[in-house]
Amino acid sequence: MNGAHILIETLIKQGIDVTFGFPGGSVIPLFDAYLDYKGKIKNILVRHEQGAAHAAEGYARASGKPAVCIATSGPGACNLVTGIADAYMDSIPIIAFGGQVPTSLIGNDAFQETDMMGITLPITKHNYQVRTPNQMAPMIMKSFKIAVEGRPGPVYIDLPKDTMTGEVTEPIPTEVNIAGFQPTKMPNPIQIKKAAEAIAKSERPLLLIGQGVVISEASKELAELVSLTKIPVSTTFMAKGIFDETHPLSLGTVGMHGRKIANYATLKTDLLITIGCRFSDRITGNLKTYVENAKVIHADIDPAEIGKNVKIDIPIVGDAKEIITQLTAELKKLQTKEKTEWTKTIKHYKKYCDECVPIKEGKRIHPKTVMLELNKLMKPEDIVVTGVGQHQMFAGHFLRMRKPRTFISSGGAGTMGFGLPAAIGAKVAKPDVNVFLIDGDGSFQMTIQELGTIKEAGIKIIIMIMNNSYLGMVRQWLELFSDKRYSEVYLGTTPDFLKVADAYGLKGIRVAKKSELESAIKQAIKNDTTTILDIQIEEESNVLPMLLPGGNLKDAFGGCMAGPGKYFEG
Repeated sequence: MNGAHILIETLIKQGIDVTFGFPGGSVIPLFDAYLDYKGKIKNILVRHEQGAAHAAEGYARASGKPAVCIATSGPGACNLVTGIADAYMDSIPIIAFGGQVPTSLIGNDAFQETDMMGITLPITKHNYQVRTPNQMAPMIMKSFKIAVEGRPGPVYIDLPKDTMTGEVTEPIPTEVNIAGFQPTKMPNPIQIKKAAEAIAKSERPLLLIGQGVVISEASKELAELVSLTKIPVSTTFMAKGIFDETHPLSLGTVGMHGRKIANYATLKTDLLITIGCRFSDRITGNLKTYVENAKVIHADIDPAEIGKNVKIDIPIVGDAKEIITQLTAELKKLQTKEKTEWTKTIKHYKKYCDECVPIKEGKRIHPKTVMLELNKLMKPEDIVVTGVGQHQMFAGHFLRMRKPRTFISSGGAGTMGFGLPAAIGAKVAKPDVNVFLIDGDGSFQMTIQELGTIKEAGIKIIIMIMNNSYLGMVRQWLELFSDKRYSEVYLGTTPDFLKVADAYGLKGIRVAKKSELESAIKQAIKNDTTTILDIQIEEESNVLPMLLPGGNLKDAFGGCMAGPGKYFEG
């Protein structure tokens, strides 16, 4: 067999049965090989290479399994870069293949030659360039191992054309070993004991759960820990849904656009128990004042994250599931009792949290109203994918997710255009559940061409466009922090999304009134093909509360908490 056939064979052995890609000259041999593996693996033909990378991300985020995207050399591979960077920031395991000119032409500035090894070096866990056909299988197997073990992330593989056409003379390895690559999975028992003792002694403990717990598939273990200790649970934006958000002890997401009760608990805690979180600036605000009166336990599989941003009192390196399991066992030995007064206080304040963000009715629909209506109609297994912008924060703040891997969004990179292709990948991964895409009119138009992929591949999702003719999040910043000096945020004329849907052979419904929301969403769920809901939202609605970038967490409060009309204590 040639290198292209070995590539496909190796992918199948790794459990891959679908890829997302777009052809070009240098990868013709690879896509030709697909014809010999019908029924075993297929490629979903996207309309833009960025769409391939984001679709692979959506698949990986929804399934927990690594995913594959493919592009040709030069501009094709360059178009994968945004998705690769997005996956790197959010620790998503994807394998990105890019074509390359034949090895004899590398360095000659040949047609569509690009130094993808140099470009992808800072945005991948590792990258490889295949130099001979016999290297194909071992490099791919190493890439999968690197992508999924330890802290996950993307790996890029450069494919010179002659390595795909040349003959392979060596068998596919049965296993691979990578010298020096041994991520720490089991936590130090001494550190676990220290953490358990600190929890037992604390009066106001708070769990801050990050995406590391999602990646570790530890939702069951987390629920057991909370059931034992009755400690309130806050999450990062990327961990939304890891703990049932309808549970009395769930406080929702923290940070810049976090829920007031979650940020309040962060201010008042005397022990922050952080698992699988990297303390990004969107969580902490001003580092000098963040949890300044609390001790911090930080558990993460990536030792480089511990102490990088926040001073840590008890560090624990290891896999989140192992850490939670062992911590629970240790706490059982100590017979830890519930912090009754603390949980009572938190539940009291939580009761009024949603009243702090009232809906101001206008001529158009308030975004919060959309989220509350969707809450009523979603099943626990349904998946919500978002684009990036104001709509994303409304979804994060007001949707109540009950299961892990049901809320998919671009976190660290904040990539506009992520939503539509990621929703495609999520639906391919989970074909039996409803996939809702919540997107902004600006974000949606960045990858709008993937509607063609949806039609051709027969993929059904429910697209909810928050249409206000603005780049909503930037406009909000300019309103709040620049005295409404609006510059290049008004989109003006946006396309008639119903006509766009019709042009692609899909369905569309315009929603102009609150009273039309429920029936429109129900109809979109019922329809047998993808439906675009063009939802006319308030042009200048703001998602609040909002922490000033780099500001102090305590400054994010400007409304009620102790009860209607009253302000925060302290």
